Amino acid sequence: MIRESWIGDHVELSQVRQCSLAGVSRATVYAHQKPVPIDLNDLMLSALIDEEYTRHPFYGSRRMVVFLVRLGHDIKRRGVQKLMRAMGLVGMAPGPNTSRAHPEHKVYPYLLRGVPVVRPNQVWSTDITYVRLAHGFAYLVAIIDWYSRRVLSWRISNSMDAVFCVDCLEEALRHHGTPEIFNSDQGSQFTSLAFTDVLKRAGVVISMDGRGRAFDNIFVERLWRSVKYEDIYLKGYATMGELVVGLTAYFAFYNEERPHQSLGNQTPDAVYQTASGGGAMILEKYGDSLRETSDPLRSSDVSGSIVKDVKATATREVKTGQRRAAASEMEPAA
Repeated sequence: MIRESWIGDHVELSQVRQCSLAGVSRATVYAHQKPVPIDLNDLMLSALIDEEYTRHPFYGSRRMVVFLVRLGHDIKRRGVQKLMRAMGLVGMAPGPNTSRAHPEHKVYPYLLRGVPVVRPNQVWSTDITYVRLAHGFAYLVAIIDWYSRRVLSWRISNSMDAVFCVDCLEEALRHHGTPEIFNSDQGSQFTSLAFTDVLKRAGVVISMDGRGRAFDNIFVERLWRSVKYEDIYLKGYATMGELVVGLTAYFAFYNEERPHQSLGNQTPDAVYQTASGGGAMILEKYGDSLRETSDPLRSSDVSGSIVKDVKATATREVKTGQRRAAASEMEPAA
């Protein structure tokens, strides 16, 4: 009990590292965290923002204010910005300061534009989304395989720290092996040493979305749209326990039964296990980045030079906050 009291906010040590040094289970620390009091009006506004953002992910705080005012709510832009920050939401339109990493964390270059994804475990990616509950909210993180769209692991939490993201990553690595490339946004959870060190120890090449380029991780964004419209909004979960049970059933359905049009109406499990019928690519031209490859790519199409070129790119140092090159500035992959 005494050692648990040592764990807290620290400028240089993450909670994951503190738990490791103190010999304390992360789950124990989580269980003793005091819930933050919830403002019911903020909760109601957050639910409205969540639904509208899922429908129109390009909406920033200005448009969201207009949307809420039209519904009869008296709220200013600063209030909307506060709620969107708490939910981890930003508009998809390119622009400055849309995704800010921790100032002390390294930001890695985006390595996947123009790179054909032609086999399972070639590319994994992750993201966090806000989930509304009847009397509160939660955050959901998931890791998917780009080739098959299979959800490899997921976790929920009542806070946006790095601990539940690290747990999710470690579970995916433990049960599904090691990807060649792992992509995320520049959020502090994913740029933290606790997260990136796990990838480095596994020998995984790290890739991160460019600033203001939400389409760089479009496959996870599509997953969020599916899980919210097909499950969360329909079920209206009241508690974290209900959410865990419901999402467990939904992700089993999503992987094992739900046909995916982009996979030729196969399931993610079938494509992942057979290594055929899948594929993905973020195209060079920004305007075309919403489109996937029209024909599924097979593993026989892969060239060894693709992975070599990607790893070579990953060795270049990118300073924190450096502007990402636009798609039209990038050279085509070999």
